[in-house]
Amino acid sequence: MGWTEELQAAIDYLENGLTKGYSVEEAAKRAHISVFHFQRLFSVLTGMSVGDYVRKRRLTLAGQELAFHNARVLDTALKYGYETPEAFAKAFKRQHGLPPSEVKGAPAGLTVYNRLVISVLLKGADPMKVRMEEKEAFSIVGVKRTFSCENNEQQREIPKMWAEVHQNGMNDELVSLNNGVVKGVLGVCRALDAQAKTIEYWIAAAHDTADTPKHLERLTLAPATYAIFEVHGPMPHAMQDMWNRIYSEWFPSNPYRPAGAAELEVYPLEDAMKEDYYSEIWIPIVPKA
Repeated sequence: MGWTEELQAAIDYLENGLTKGYSVEEAAKRAHISVFHFQRLFSVLTGMSVGDYVRKRRLTLAGQELAFHNARVLDTALKYGYETPEAFAKAFKRQHGLPPSEVKGAPAGLTVYNRLVISVLLKGADPMKVRMEEKEAFSIVGVKRTFSCENNEQQREIPKMWAEVHQNGMNDELVSLNNGVVKGVLGVCRALDAQAKTIEYWIAAAHDTADTPKHLERLTLAPATYAIFEVHGPMPHAMQDMWNRIYSEWFPSNPYRPAGAAELEVYPLEDAMKEDYYSEIWIPIVPKA
């Protein structure tokens, strides 16, 4: 089964769970990738989290049942996973702009989210520069935080962490400590807890000596084969665009999967807002089964 078919199998599973219940872990298993990478892939491809998609689809179907099938509000609320009519009514009005009790008379006012169907588009004409490198284990030192992936919280909180590191002088200290195999300041992301849907994010530098300042922490990254993607352009848009291309173009058309280990964004010591700024994305990979 190919990448497209595996993703469609995961989406079909989510659709079947709109009334029966679902788990992100099982959806990721259908796609043959980790929970963290499934959530990231889903967000890149759809612009919403898995939870957002399920909620919007449930409220879409609930609205259609109330509008066209004389369903009772209480029964519909319970069917689509809401414990109380009040919680259902609040979510329903947020999406549709009117309470469920008024839908029968105004079905045209519903905001509808259609079922996702994976389709193949002709993409990839613009070249991507990528190289494969095997790296032995190496250590990084820096600061770390744990973020929830619920509702894409990490996408809002990680930029705040970077802003704080630049303001308090930590970025300059990491530059001075950078004597390891990777040159530049690193953003390092690794899955932490699939059940809790959390990630651990580091702002760090490769550091190959044993001394670690007391206010910093150390992490040793295991040996890995990395796909290293060149990124050209100012931050943050160039980096975000490349992540999108990696998951929507490169992985579907190449015989590799993310290995599930820590992924790196490498920021060389230059003006990151320059039009020709050069940076890199390092993703540990393994062959597709």
